[in-house]
Amino acid sequence: MIIRSETAVDRARIAEITQIAFKDCPHGTHNEHRVIDALREANALAVSLVCVIDGAVVGHIAFSPVEISDGSTSWYGLGPISVLPQNQNAGIGSALLQSGLDRIRELGAHGCVLVGEPRYYERFGFKSCPEFFCDGVPPENLLVLPFDKGCPKGKITFHPAFFVE
Repeated sequence: MIIRSETAVDRARIAEITQIAFKDCPHGTHNEHRVIDALREANALAVSLVCVIDGAVVGHIAFSPVEISDGSTSWYGLGPISVLPQNQNAGIGSALLQSGLDRIRELGAHGCVLVGEPRYYERFGFKSCPEFFCDGVPPENLLVLPFDKGCPKGKITFHPAFFVE
């Protein structure tokens, strides 16, 4: 398993993997691959990593800057993260997540936020914070991982690319 930064050659495969991974996801919007493209086009894709096994890209993770109404800076949003169904439950998502968190720390991040399943992400240290919210997101699914100062307070705003149709 090799985790590396995406290259231009990987872009079509990233879109394909993302579409396949989210195809049957009941909570997905089925535009996740467009979100990645829109983040890339807006120069807001701060970290984009792929997982390669036997020469084939089988997983991807993206991180982009977020805004927080309390003025906190250097926070990043995780997502989307995708692994081909036949490669799931093999530690690929975990490896992508850990590598991505390491990369945003190297960028000087103060923390990471995501919208996701608490049971999965809590094992990486993510938790919900009552002082933290995002319009349209159930509080239990908005998770935060502070790297230093603790949870920010206020409204989180993901990049406009997350609302691409």
